[in-house]
Amino acid sequence: MSKSFASAGDMAEKTISFTQVGEGLYAFTAEGDPNSGVIIGDTSVMIVEAQATPRLARKVIDCVRQVTDKPISHLVLTHYHAVRVLGASAFAAPQVIMSDTARAMVAERGQEDWDSEFDRFPRLFEGHEEIPGLTWPTTTFGGRMTVYLGKRRVDLMQVGRAHTAGDSVVHVPDQNVMFTGDIVEYHSACYCGDGHLREWPATLEAIRAFGPDAIAPGRGDALVGAEMVGKALDNTADFVTSTYRSVARVAQGGGTLKEAMAACRAVCDPKFGDYAIYEHCLPFNVARAYDEALGIETPRIWTAQRDKEMWAALQED
Repeated sequence: MSKSFASAGDMAEKTISFTQVGEGLYAFTAEGDPNSGVIIGDTSVMIVEAQATPRLARKVIDCVRQVTDKPISHLVLTHYHAVRVLGASAFAAPQVIMSDTARAMVAERGQEDWDSEFDRFPRLFEGHEEIPGLTWPTTTFGGRMTVYLGKRRVDLMQVGRAHTAGDSVVHVPDQNVMFTGDIVEYHSACYCGDGHLREWPATLEAIRAFGPDAIAPGRGDALVGAEMVGKALDNTADFVTSTYRSVARVAQGGGTLKEAMAACRAVCDPKFGDYAIYEHCLPFNVARAYDEALGIETPRIWTAQRDKEMWAALQED
């Protein structure tokens, strides 16, 4: 068990990469930190994911300005988590888009998520004083929505529950490139604390059905080419399934959360222990898998106090 709670001890700056994943399409990545996507249209730019703070958002903007001077017209947020949305003000995008469900989750649990993630990721929230408040969309959609950046078509879709109930993906048909948010990760642990683990693999298969030529995942390197895309989809499914099954056996057998953690480690440590934010995610993943195995359909709201109580319970001898 890591001695530091979540990523409280991770204060080292990460190296940024800005990778072209298709014509006019880029993935901003940073060694397992939250990624952002860039879609350049005829006259304007769409950003996918806003980062945790305006300070970090400006790093994305700096990369954008290396390849285009077109204005940023749209910001798409694939889900509600603080590390994805609270940098939104820096982009000054006239249109901020989420799914209907994601917006509802901002209203239901956005402040609690911000408060808890602040303690989990102190490095990501450096410069938090600039955050003007919760990020609210100007536009929401249910199921599917199409945006045209001039002639370039961009499809926003809900293809299934996974990382959260409100997940959406962004597909650019002319290049068959997809921006998946945290539904897909590459050599990075999935955060399942608000997840629907049993449904997650089917959502991955819905993404696979598009046969993407490239994916910009939620964390980890850009995925270019069918082989790398397939590997990431397989590994993400394996991570989620291994987590859920190992925990469910304990939970449904009357075992404790700490026993479930040990069972999950026995299965997952050998396969995923070197993944980015693995130790950070593990306690939250076990807690959610435990609840889901016992029939708790809607993930319980994480608060700073719940974080502390869960962490303390896992440290007890």
